[in-house]
Amino acid sequence: MATITVRNLDDGLKAQLRVQAANQGFSMEENILRNTLVKPQKGGLGSRIHQRFATEGGLDLALPKRVD
Repeated sequence: MATITVRNLDDGLKAQLRVQAANQGFSMEENILRNTLVKPQKGGLGSRIHQRFATEGGLDLALPKRVD
């Protein structure tokens, strides 16, 4: 297992890192590396479609009338 040493780290910040890591189920070192190196996943298909059309100014569609 690797160890990361950070000098002159504020005790309050270290405590926050420890709590965050414990909540995620990782060591502090692993949690820091995951948050730093792992890219967040892009949204699902719907989010990607939304982003695609949002950059084009959106898309207005006519809604058909409801039939009961």
